[in-house]
Amino acid sequence: AALVQGLEDPKLQRDALNLGMVAAFGMRMLLIFTATWVVQYWQFELLGAAYLLWLAIQYFFSAEEEGHHHGPRFNTLWQAIPLIAVTDLAFSLDSVTTAIALVDKRWLVITGGVIGIIALRALAELFIQWLKEFVHLQDAGYATVTLVGLKLLIKVGNDTVFSSPIMVPEWLMITVIVCLFLWGFSKRVNEEIEHH
Repeated sequence: AALVQGLEDPKLQRDALNLGMVAAFGMRMLLIFTATWVVQYWQFELLGAAYLLWLAIQYFFSAEEEGHHHGPRFNTLWQAIPLIAVTDLAFSLDSVTTAIALVDKRWLVITGGVIGIIALRALAELFIQWLKEFVHLQDAGYATVTLVGLKLLIKVGNDTVFSSPIMVPEWLMITVIVCLFLWGFSKRVNEEIEHH
């Protein structure tokens, strides 16, 4: 939802979400079917981490516009679609490869992937509205992108560099993300206007 904000036209935003989610679905299915191979190469996770951190750095350190940071801008729908699909793929790397390692029933992982994509698409439209309504929500979203990127980076370090692995408990990640989104929903745009 935050990525499609780079398109000015609301119709283009909806089209980018729809087509981006179709592309994301295709890439996620490809990941599910190649996960046993992908999991052997830590370089995929390193690329995913680098991509997510690049997105976050681009967002937080780009020039400000009307007092708010902004993410990538797009001139056409076809510039946004690959970014949406690749972002979903980067987020999926850890969860899909872990699911394949834990569950030997591939149909179960595929079902989870399908439900995930449908839920993402359903919520994305709602988040587009919320991004216009809540001051800190986009910052909270990109902070979450940063956390997921760092988690992937730590996982790569555990697999390749660190002699004693750094373990980030899942409950801690979830708690931090919940706190970020509580902050993200803490202030409405109209409250900020009233204070000025």
